Amino acid sequence: MKANVGGIDKILRIVAGVVLLALTFVLRDETGLWLWGLIGIVPLATGLMGWCPFYPLLGMNSCPSKR
Repeated sequence: MKANVGGIDKILRIVAGVVLLALTFVLRDETGLWLWGLIGIVPLATGLMGWCPFYPLLGMNSCPSKR
């Protein structure tokens, strides 16, 4: 797995993941709405790993090129 997520993209993914996971605690009394917060696991994991499985499928790469 070669890194394909870098810089600002990584930071935005981590922040979005943390915010969505925080919603699970804020909305835990709302029926079904708290489950949407669990989606935050995906951007948080991809931001921390630095690799997104969908980027190669789309031909994208936000990592700076290594020369």
